[in-house]
Amino acid sequence: MTRRHSRLALYFFYPSALVVIVAGLKMASQVVIILFLSIFIASILTPLMVGLQRRGVPRSVALILLMGLIVGVLFVLAALLGASLEGFAEHLPQYEAKLRELLASGAAQMGEWGWKLDPQLLLAGVDLKTFVSWGGKAAGNVGAFLSQALLVLIGVGFILFEAPYFDRKLARIFRDRPESLENIALFGHTIQKYFMIKSFTSFLTGLAITITLIFFEIPYPVLWGFLGFLLNFIPVVGSLIAAIPALLLALFYKDLSTVLWLTVAYVVINNVISNLLEPKIMGDGLDLSPAVVFFSLIFWGWVLGPAGMFLAVPLTMTLKIALQSHPQSRWIATLLSNCAKGCGPAGEAQAVTRG
Repeated sequence: MTRRHSRLALYFFYPSALVVIVAGLKMASQVVIILFLSIFIASILTPLMVGLQRRGVPRSVALILLMGLIVGVLFVLAALLGASLEGFAEHLPQYEAKLRELLASGAAQMGEWGWKLDPQLLLAGVDLKTFVSWGGKAAGNVGAFLSQALLVLIGVGFILFEAPYFDRKLARIFRDRPESLENIALFGHTIQKYFMIKSFTSFLTGLAITITLIFFEIPYPVLWGFLGFLLNFIPVVGSLIAAIPALLLALFYKDLSTVLWLTVAYVVINNVISNLLEPKIMGDGLDLSPAVVFFSLIFWGWVLGPAGMFLAVPLTMTLKIALQSHPQSRWIATLLSNCAKGCGPAGEAQAVTRG
């Protein structure tokens, strides 16, 4: 009877509960995003908070210093990006005219090669009103974005202030289950390690892109460098999307050879940092299959919107650690793992490294 009940739970109850949880996350995505972002940003700042306290800085003073640092950085970025966006918006009519000219010449060239394309059909898709409409929608969302950012900042402050008490609370809750406490500690270490390394490599990516665009004399290098930094958190497609605006501007202002060289520069930057430097620093700490990373990007993007694409990897890592902590669900964690470098003798993926 017990085995029958366990099978019913496995085949019906657990999948139904999963559907309800996912539906709840999607319906409450605005609140869930604030919670997740607060937790993950606080995990990045916790080592700084601990370092300040070890040097004798009181906890409240250390918290004020960190919050002031965040606000200062956000103000500087807002000023730089605001100036770049304002200049970019002023030149939109010129970009539209150049794009129309490029499309017309491209259609004529394709006609000489035997490919008949209607230039009017191509030009009909290029309309400045589209850019204006997009800009209006973006401006309308600024207030909502700032309100969410403020809530995230307040949430980060509360989490950092309460951080010293979390260990005591968890030790009291799991005093009879040391393995659960160990899994929670492993989760915190893994998430903290991922975000610290990802933030560092994303900063290097944005800095390298900015310097490269300055060298090629592409307009608004700070704007596209910040875009590269931001989208580097999105696996697989983030780097591709970040390259499109700069390459289009290179096509407008420069020649085709400059576009090709700039494309090569983007490929080199992303491959050196994302495929060589980042794995070397991070090691095998993620232990996620590349296919799982790709589909988690789609899934969390659908559940939580654009923010879910940024949080896809840490959320999937969290789910994998939770599944790996229970013998009945450990096989699912193994499916999520990357066994390219070998799996354990029992068919389980090798444990997540702590270093």
